[in-house]
Amino acid sequence: MAYAAGVDVGSTQTKAVLVDEKGTIVGRALLPTGANVVQAAEHAYREALTAGDIYEEDIGFVVGTGYGRYRVEFGDTQITEIVCHARGAAHMFPATETVLDMGGQDTKAIRIRPGGDVVDFSMNDKCAAGTGRFLQSAAAALELDLAELGPTALRGVRPVTISTTCTVFAESEVLSWLARGKKIEDILLGVHRSIASRSITLLRRVGIEGQITFTGGVTKNDAMVQVLNDMLGTTLNVSEDSHYMGALGAALFALERIHKGRTSGAGKGVAAS
Repeated sequence: MAYAAGVDVGSTQTKAVLVDEKGTIVGRALLPTGANVVQAAEHAYREALTAGDIYEEDIGFVVGTGYGRYRVEFGDTQITEIVCHARGAAHMFPATETVLDMGGQDTKAIRIRPGGDVVDFSMNDKCAAGTGRFLQSAAAALELDLAELGPTALRGVRPVTISTTCTVFAESEVLSWLARGKKIEDILLGVHRSIASRSITLLRRVGIEGQITFTGGVTKNDAMVQVLNDMLGTTLNVSEDSHYMGALGAALFALERIHKGRTSGAGKGVAAS
């Protein structure tokens, strides 16, 4: 049996996914990207192989994606993350027509056709105010772990209004609300609502149609999912593998190359580390 691999090198985390000939995920890995992008891609790929108990020589094709896709040196080709997230979302949730991808550095709204072809997309501007980085800034200001943000925000009742449009000033505004006696949970609920509002603006640019699938690392934040559901008046498609959607899409493109008989061989390998 031939397997296909997708490696998504993001600004914060690197994901690797392996799929079998039916497109079923058989191995996955998630690691911090760090300063050495090449090494992050190699390590994630090797961990996915180990997790799936699959030999490297059984991998028929590898696709790199994400901002560091050209540093996946063992990859056979590279495909943009927008296309990969669209493909992964359509595979996991076939009724998807709109994709919201929220990562550490950027947020993307993507309109797709059945099967995952991209119709239109919109990204946040150079500021990271509507991304995971904004959450990191809030966590730093309140001296909380990222894992605590969601559960704490869900206890909020009276969300504050976060007016800053720049992540650089996020900590200052959060600390300002804290100094005025606002509860941490209400501040964090306000932070989540601010990010959700910016994301919804992106979605409206491309047109909100049909089912919306939420992808990227911020899908792990239950408060963000709940706030988006409430503000959009719908229920987003989210799964345990939503964090891996870009890598999954890349692996599916790799599988397509295998099926079309256009593989370049599986003997290149990855340098030992």
